[in-house]
Amino acid sequence: MAANLCLLNYKMLDIEIKVPNIGDFEDIEVIEVLVKEGELIKKNDPLITIESDKSSVEIPSNYEGKIKSLKTKVGDKVSEGDLILVLENTLNINKEITEKPKSEEDKKKNKLIKKDIDKSPTDQSKIRDIVSASPKARKFARELGIEINQVTGSEKDGRVVEGDIKKFVYLKSKNNNEIQISKPSKIKNEFNHSDFGEIEIKDIPRVKKLASTYLTKSWTTIPHVTNHDEADITEMETFRNSLKDIYTDEKIKITPLAFIIKALVASLKKFPSFNSSIDEIESGKMTLKKYYHIGVAVDTNNGLMVPKIRDANNKKISSIGKELKEVSELCRNLKIDKKELFGGSMTITSLGGIGGSFFTPIINFPEVAILGVGRSEKKQVYLDGKFQTRVMLPLSLSYDHRIIDGAEAARFNNDLKENLGKNFAYKLAV
Repeated sequence: MAANLCLLNYKMLDIEIKVPNIGDFEDIEVIEVLVKEGELIKKNDPLITIESDKSSVEIPSNYEGKIKSLKTKVGDKVSEGDLILVLENTLNINKEITEKPKSEEDKKKNKLIKKDIDKSPTDQSKIRDIVSASPKARKFARELGIEINQVTGSEKDGRVVEGDIKKFVYLKSKNNNEIQISKPSKIKNEFNHSDFGEIEIKDIPRVKKLASTYLTKSWTTIPHVTNHDEADITEMETFRNSLKDIYTDEKIKITPLAFIIKALVASLKKFPSFNSSIDEIESGKMTLKKYYHIGVAVDTNNGLMVPKIRDANNKKISSIGKELKEVSELCRNLKIDKKELFGGSMTITSLGGIGGSFFTPIINFPEVAILGVGRSEKKQVYLDGKFQTRVMLPLSLSYDHRIIDGAEAARFNNDLKENLGKNFAYKLAV
């Protein structure tokens, strides 16, 4: 009788876990199932990940026990109240087994039941082959085509964060020139683009396809941080405009970029770690460059190209202005020598001629920093005890946080601002 009571309780203890209140959202797609049948879970363990157009969210368990059956799978659409899984509360089963037996026959039968339960491993590290990770990290891994279960987490209880995924990609690709990762899984489109109107299929420019490899490697292997600041270039602009008459006959246009290159070189001399590269972080070695080859991002119809102004430290403003025009034309006509796109110290990407202020430029691998320049603007600045109209230049310095820390980046930006500031323009022109 007692054994029958125990078996009855065993059946009655099944618990249904359903989708909780998820706001006004309905029919949200399940993008990951984080558990499996027969697995022991604890309270607050993530069960599934759902994703709307705006975000990904993990649905946790509000019970602990053994999963009897899964009622949802990847690709299902769920809403509040939909059944996720059925759970056996094994802790209460064990308790029932311990308290109820009253005869030898009951004890034997309960012993058999308990033996079946104990076959399930209790070590969560053995039964969970799905790692703990935030929805943001899981989405990041999916976009890169990474199987997140292969990534070792650095946070508490082995939780995986974005940095762990970047490190995984780096370690996987460090012995190759190109990233060796699986192709990202294709997103299933419910409709074709042509279902909504006329379309045109065009080939992606070859330059952009080639650049995508380096951009992906840079973004996934380098921990980017961007420092934003403004430089007062009022005196520099006044001096630059005065040069127009001098170089009229030579048809040389002296742009602000020529001055920025000279100012950047001066700062690189003072902060040599910015003029370096890291081939393998595990080796503990960095390559410090004794040359000053400044990369300049050139906008072309075929995509972005980054030729180098070689030995910019030995060239005058007028020479740099002339060379900028020459290399830009070579890039736009696809006549630039491939070697001229490599071997740089640091890159400048300028949006000043187009518009915008601050942005987050991606480091041009294998360099360790890049300077983004926005459009200069006249602003009221409090200076020398009063407000004055000054020409301010937005600066966005992205740097490799493995080798450059925030304090050093701020000091570098301060030095660069001084180099672009009052009186320094005259020294650069010599």
